[in-house]
Amino acid sequence: MKKFVLFVFVLISAKAFSQEKKGFIGNIMSRTSFGLKAGGNYSNFTNAGFETEGLAGFHVGGIINFKLSDRFSIQEDILYSTQGAKIKDKTLFSGDEIKLSYMSIPILLRYQTSLGVYVEAGPQANMLITDAKNTGFEKFADKIDAGAAFGLGFQFKEGPVQGLGFGVRYYMGLTDVGQFNSSSIKSDFRNNVAQASIFYVFTKKK
Repeated sequence: MKKFVLFVFVLISAKAFSQEKKGFIGNIMSRTSFGLKAGGNYSNFTNAGFETEGLAGFHVGGIINFKLSDRFSIQEDILYSTQGAKIKDKTLFSGDEIKLSYMSIPILLRYQTSLGVYVEAGPQANMLITDAKNTGFEKFADKIDAGAAFGLGFQFKEGPVQGLGFGVRYYMGLTDVGQFNSSSIKSDFRNNVAQASIFYVFTKKK
């Protein structure tokens, strides 16, 4: 009889734990949304010891949004982003453009109004995918680039286009890009990128 009571107690406890676990996971998932994003970049280097001009590029990837409240959320993007700068002084490098590609991961705190307008800010990390070519250096850019991102935009909260949105964002690099040694060129310049995006967040059925 004691063994039976113990078995029933263990079974009930396991079921209660399972339901509690499912409730926690269910709560997390109910607050989490996923989406897709793409757009254009306009990038340049700041603090460069050589003359540069802006370079056009693009970004594309996914969105993970975790809702904290009716107004606040945490947004993480995972983006493939191309950036760099045009070189005005052709004597420094063998090419006229420095093109870099990164996997960019901003993690931003977002505040959204009831009308759908939002502002966002937070840190961003970029992991180098493709280094610049035709620079004369074996390694031109550091593997990790870090900085801060700020943005604003609009997202439809209802209607047939619910989840669709548009946004602009500015990334300010806070770490040096260069990973080379040169007596004539300083490597302590930094990435700066302006972005314009269109995105779609898959909405949950209520």
